[in-house]
Amino acid sequence: MAITSANQLELLQTAEAVAREKMIDPALVVEAMEESLARAAKSRYGSEMDIRVSIDRKTGKATFTRVRTVVEEELLENYQAEMTVEQAKQYLDNPEIGDTFVEEVPPVDMGRIAAQSAKQVILQKVREAERDRQFEEFKDRAGTIINGVVKREEYGNVVVDVGTGEGILRRNEKIGRESYRNGDRIRCYIKDVRREPRGPQIFLSRTAPEFMAELFKMEVPEIYDGIIEIKAVARDPGSRAKIAVISYDNSIDPVGACVGMRGSRVQAVVNELQGEKIDIIPWNDDQATFLVNALQPAEVSKVVIDEEAGKIEVVVPEEQLSLAIGRRGQNVRLASQLTALDIDIMTEEEESARRQAEFEERTKLFVDTLDLDEFFAQLLVSEGFTSLEEVAYVDVDELLVIDGVDEDTAAELQARARDHIDALNKKALDNARELGVEDSLIAFEGLTPQMIEALAQDGVKSVEDFATCADWELAGGWTVQDGERVKDDGILEPFDVSLEEAQAMVMTARIQLGWVDPADLEAAAAEDEDGEAGETEEEASA
Repeated sequence: MAITSANQLELLQTAEAVAREKMIDPALVVEAMEESLARAAKSRYGSEMDIRVSIDRKTGKATFTRVRTVVEEELLENYQAEMTVEQAKQYLDNPEIGDTFVEEVPPVDMGRIAAQSAKQVILQKVREAERDRQFEEFKDRAGTIINGVVKREEYGNVVVDVGTGEGILRRNEKIGRESYRNGDRIRCYIKDVRREPRGPQIFLSRTAPEFMAELFKMEVPEIYDGIIEIKAVARDPGSRAKIAVISYDNSIDPVGACVGMRGSRVQAVVNELQGEKIDIIPWNDDQATFLVNALQPAEVSKVVIDEEAGKIEVVVPEEQLSLAIGRRGQNVRLASQLTALDIDIMTEEEESARRQAEFEERTKLFVDTLDLDEFFAQLLVSEGFTSLEEVAYVDVDELLVIDGVDEDTAAELQARARDHIDALNKKALDNARELGVEDSLIAFEGLTPQMIEALAQDGVKSVEDFATCADWELAGGWTVQDGERVKDDGILEPFDVSLEEAQAMVMTARIQLGWVDPADLEAAAAEDEDGEAGETEEEASA
């Protein structure tokens, strides 16, 4: 078919109609038409020619032109689209490299195959423009709630019509055993929006903690206005959840505001979440107080926090134990997620028995190693001494506080403790050498004789072996298997080596061996600092 004056205007009308239907810029459709016509012209005049088409945006007239570019003679490859300076002189005045000569060529008659090809180009361009529009529309809506209509369910995954696109609610993002039929209205949280070759993918969720936070923001005006802030959310989707809130206005009770008159506000959220029970907890900067609140409705007798290990021990009365743990450990698990701490729960009787066992163990340690009678050893433990190192290297004044201890006694105690430590260190080094440990590892800064012995028993016998270790292999850590956290024991974990300390020692070993250049580390650290500073500036400007 030829583009005659009769159908020139139809090009623009078609572009307008397609753009209106797909909700994209009409100019994109016209550009797709120009490209398709140019492709059809190349099939008529030759694929090596640089044929371009321009459609007048007012009249719809299509102009076909052939473009030839001036190139250096030694770079001339395509005689149909390029020419040398000498050849260009017959068309241009004073031609230079990079100049172009444009001449109009007659419009082509498109056969059936060319017309079909042109149609495919236009459809492809329109489809790409539609995908770009969808991505631009939804990329900034990630982290918000959207209402949609269920279109279909495939293998447990729900495809949701969200207006100008489709979102997918995966099986593991549904609450419990939710099932939907075509046409059902659904409210979801936009978890992520990704640009993919098949089009923008909108991933939805109803189990994300953020979904609950957004629902409360919709139901509680104080949260929307910023008077009340949601500090943390922990969920067991479809069953139970805990949400921590804080008020920045002393006259407003954050828990009461979230519950609403006769529970109207929280009930609206509960209904949306299929009856999920919600505990609303006041946030507190003090970890112990916050944890006591998080374990509600159980009553807590005592809280002991180990900040270095990131663990916390909670002591409850015997009758409160089952309530604190909850059904299948639900209550303590949610409290742990809310506080970001590992929580150990024990009864008052268990805690008393454990403390008694620790007291007896430390007493026996001092009796056996320092040659003391039981009473004197108990005095040391009562004063807070837990190890030989504390006795050996503590300031003498701290020993003189103990009843019956004078300077001579204190000096004797420290001498005995140091002698025993030296003997233990010698024995550990002798064992390590028998296992084949190299002197380079023995001299490595930061490793005690007992650590070296433990490393040797695990097959780490040189600085090279040590440098190949991962930090978690030394300090220990946690991995998730089948949805449950599993403890990985570290070689140096019994010696209270932290993950950061392990990282530092391994990196020092690699630097010693020349595996890592300190300059590279400094450059990487500087880049990280610059990146963080840049993010901070962007946040400030925003």
